[in-house]
Amino acid sequence: MKKVITWCIGIVLVVLLIISIGGSFYMLDFSLAPENNKTDIDSCYREQFTNYPETRPWIDSLRSVNALKDTFITMPTGERHHALYVRNGSNKTALIIHGWRDCSIEFLYLGRLYERELGYNIVMPDLHAHGKSEGDMIQMGWLDRKDALQWLSVFQTDTMVVHGVSMGAATTMMLSGEKLPKPIKEIRFVEDCGYTSAWDEFAAQLKEQFGLPEFPLMYSTSLLCKIRNGWSFGEASAIDQIRKCKYPMLFIHGGSDTFVPTEMVNRLYEAKPGKKDMWIAEGAEHAESYLRHREEYVEHVKRFVKCME
Repeated sequence: MKKVITWCIGIVLVVLLIISIGGSFYMLDFSLAPENNKTDIDSCYREQFTNYPETRPWIDSLRSVNALKDTFITMPTGERHHALYVRNGSNKTALIIHGWRDCSIEFLYLGRLYERELGYNIVMPDLHAHGKSEGDMIQMGWLDRKDALQWLSVFQTDTMVVHGVSMGAATTMMLSGEKLPKPIKEIRFVEDCGYTSAWDEFAAQLKEQFGLPEFPLMYSTSLLCKIRNGWSFGEASAIDQIRKCKYPMLFIHGGSDTFVPTEMVNRLYEAKPGKKDMWIAEGAEHAESYLRHREEYVEHVKRFVKCME
């Protein structure tokens, strides 16, 4: 009888192991596989003009003088990455970073804010495995922070702002804890609805979408990510990085955000030392603060950025 029980327990453990391994591969691909249609440029522009019609005449005016340019740089990894670039002769530049499975085109509304209303040059990269940039798996901001640092170095000016939304906000915060190029005299960071860490975000979605606890799937998937991609969910931490941040930061979050739960911004704000400000956009869901509250959003960003002038 004892042998039968042991044999049954062994079978159950093997089955659970197989389920865990299979679930880990599924979860990793579900979370980190890129969106193929983000290379459909026409579709991205149609979506931009539908949601933010004010960008169309601005983009048309840039195109009329050949000012909206595609630019490429080669990262230290050897991958070729793409960005949209507008230079208007200013000594101020905004690096604008898009979200998960998005591309630079979908955030041209922020490009308009910085270029047209604030007089900044703009650099809008496609992150690794997004848009026209090479790569096969999404990096959740962690390795993207190194790519963002390359864009800063190539296009550095006296004054700079890094503004990211969602995963781009996580990238922004992760970058803020790094050593930045010395020639930059003044830099500020704006994070819009970023998560505390990849672990926290995936754990929240695992519970929200599938009703599953962290153990064992989060642990096995994080280990698989470390083996395949060189980083784990735990080390991809925005909150740890901003604890090292020496620069001013504006925190923006939708008051009704459930995809990146609003409570995360409170923990991030408390963890950030030094100069900081926060605005909660009432009733806005994930990455909708600008869409739902255009005037307030612009006012908060302008006030925060103009403190450098």
